Amino acid sequence: MNFPSWITPEVIQGLPVRWYGLMFIFAFATAYLLYRKQVKERKFPMTEDDLSSLFFWGILGLLLGARLFSTIIYETSDIYRREPWLIFWPFRNGRFTGLQGMSYHGGAFAGLLAVIIFAKVKKYSFREIGDMFAAAIPLGYTFGRMGNFINAELYGRVTTGPLGMIFPDKTTEFLSTSESWVQEAAAKVGIDITGLAQVNLPRHPSQLYEALFEGIVLWAIIWFFRNRKPFKGFLVGLYFIGYGFFRFIIEYFREPDSNIGYRFEIVETTLPTAYAHPLLSFSTGQVLCFFMMLFGIIWLIIASRLPNREVIRVYDNGENGKSGAENAEEAAERNRRRKLRKKLK
Repeated sequence: MNFPSWITPEVIQGLPVRWYGLMFIFAFATAYLLYRKQVKERKFPMTEDDLSSLFFWGILGLLLGARLFSTIIYETSDIYRREPWLIFWPFRNGRFTGLQGMSYHGGAFAGLLAVIIFAKVKKYSFREIGDMFAAAIPLGYTFGRMGNFINAELYGRVTTGPLGMIFPDKTTEFLSTSESWVQEAAAKVGIDITGLAQVNLPRHPSQLYEALFEGIVLWAIIWFFRNRKPFKGFLVGLYFIGYGFFRFIIEYFREPDSNIGYRFEIVETTLPTAYAHPLLSFSTGQVLCFFMMLFGIIWLIIASRLPNREVIRVYDNGENGKSGAENAEEAAERNRRRKLRKKLK
């Protein structure tokens, strides 16, 4: 199938407003509303001001980390070393281009750091607010990948399957018709390459795969466990493991960055990255996802052994004039006393 012709990166042609930027707004708004819902249903002792501040600093950390990580890990030239101000400069050659290049992994860990600092300063339990973040973020992330799809970027490898999509010529890497595998693929999908030096072949719409599995499916799993978690901090670990797992698998359908290729190969391959992704060749995203999963596993082990790990399902309504931290501590103490009474009985 062809990429929908009615989809364009700009909301209105000629104006510097792009769907990709709006998708970020939709993503943050979705995460905010889901987080707020959890605060209300649990009567968690957090004021509206603290909730707004938490999201402000979390989003700021996410954006800074995503941009910086992208320029460090994915940019192979030394342009940002020579001209570091370009990292956050949204113009190129007199045109507004936005901040092209954001790394999810950098944003995830920088956002995590921002939330940890916020919890420390405001005296909230990081495990509590971290779990609520984990249950809110994935559904918002879906919009980010939809933005990638609208931009026709981060597409997958060549495929002759029914899900293959021909992305716009201006965004897709054309392939040489002199390659035998290109000829075979073109024949299978019915594309006549007679007289052509290069051809645009169908690709996996991997952005949509990620929107589905790293967004909707992962959110549904974590949302199910939000009231069934065995200990505080469980959802944070589940998020890192779940995202890392889904992204690791989907990376096999994505084409690695052409300027980087595979970061790690147990068995070296000479196959073109657009044609095949060998099982024992790992892209940058897969290496980072491995560390995400490892971090999630280690965190679960640690969180399951920390003191005050008992889950508090519903807090007081916070109308007693005390701070959120004080209410949280009292709720934890009541929970411990209830468990002790049950044991004594």
